[in-house]
Amino acid sequence: MSSAEAVAPVFDIDTGLQELVARGYQFVHPADERGEVLAVVGVRVHDDVVDVVRLNAEDDVVATRMPGTEENIFEPERWLWRRRGEGAQVLTEMLSLPDAC
Repeated sequence: MSSAEAVAPVFDIDTGLQELVARGYQFVHPADERGEVLAVVGVRVHDDVVDVVRLNAEDDVVATRMPGTEENIFEPERWLWRRRGEGAQVLTEMLSLPDAC
């Protein structure tokens, strides 16, 4: 078990999103043809990595850290870290990652 897996949720989703914004994440809100938001997606490029978090629902969040050389950050061929699950847990783990790998 990695240290990130052992972290208990300390961020609720709202607080986690606020912390991501404070750390420089940029967010987009893809919508369907009716204008309904499908997900909330945050991206941060730093050092030699790219972090992406996609919130589909409170209980369906995917977060990925990948090398900065990945061409498609939404479908990377390689990743350094990835989690999927409950929003509070995934955001807490993502926020506990060190800035550099």
